[in-house]
Amino acid sequence: MKDYSVRTLIAAAALFLLTVSAMAQTPQLDPGEKLEKLQFPAVTMQLKGWTKFGNGHVYTLPVRAGQHMKISFSSKSKFAFLAIFDLSKPDDEAFFGTDEDGMSFETTVKENATWLLRPYYSKVSPRRGLGAPFSILIEPLAAASQQPKPPAEPERPSLFPKAPAKQ
Repeated sequence: MKDYSVRTLIAAAALFLLTVSAMAQTPQLDPGEKLEKLQFPAVTMQLKGWTKFGNGHVYTLPVRAGQHMKISFSSKSKFAFLAIFDLSKPDDEAFFGTDEDGMSFETTVKENATWLLRPYYSKVSPRRGLGAPFSILIEPLAAASQQPKPPAEPERPSLFPKAPAKQ
């Protein structure tokens, strides 16, 4: 009987941990948003869409440690942006946003995770219309090579001559 209760307790704990990890991987969607699950591409992938408020698409992208990639965002509208969130982290802050960080993001992934790519139309800026077209390019890149060594500093003039090389 004691063995049965220990097994039940272990099974309940495992189920709880699976639920917690699944919750960390489930994005919070705005009303009307549609979730599209992507796979890491072998070649450049282009996503096109419309940032229609309340009817847009958001994307999940699983990434693995060591993958080198570049994500670029473009739109004809100056009020359309892209935010990238790490669903494995408990905070709700984007780690990259085109509104502050530029239109492309290049990185080597440090740990396995699932990212949420959320194109959006700024609600706080004066604008006309309900959305804007966008394009997202996801480019797998070759592994990052060793950083080149910085060039040696040029010789500076000195009052003292250099010592002769020892032989």
